[in-house]
Amino acid sequence: MSDTKTFVYMNRKAPYGTVYALESLEVVLIGAAFEQDVKLVFMDDGVYQLTKNQDTDGIGMKNFSKTYSALGDYDVNQIFVCEQSLKDRGLTLDDLQELTYEDEDDDWAEKSSIHLVSRDQIADIVGSADVLLNF
Repeated sequence: MSDTKTFVYMNRKAPYGTVYALESLEVVLIGAAFEQDVKLVFMDDGVYQLTKNQDTDGIGMKNFSKTYSALGDYDVNQIFVCEQSLKDRGLTLDDLQELTYEDEDDDWAEKSSIHLVSRDQIADIVGSADVLLNF
């Protein structure tokens, strides 16, 4: 029997203006380094965390958005984005960074880590978690 627990990280805040997005990313990377089963959910303003071409020059904060591209190297490939949250903000999948991983079970084919999901599917993901962390 495996002792591996499923950790779901719920990201609902905009990427800048609070510490939530950066703290979530740091905790995810630490958990993944310890081989936790990690699932990330982005909904509400959290979808902005994954947008392309973020420019933080005007707000005096470091742009950490490129760090998301390292998630695949940590075997974090279950990234769920709320389709309704994107739509409500006038965004599409094309507005998000391309986050990929190499699938060792498919001859190391590069695949997308991002999965568009409904709110009902998010409820199922949250329901399957052993540990839920809200950011």
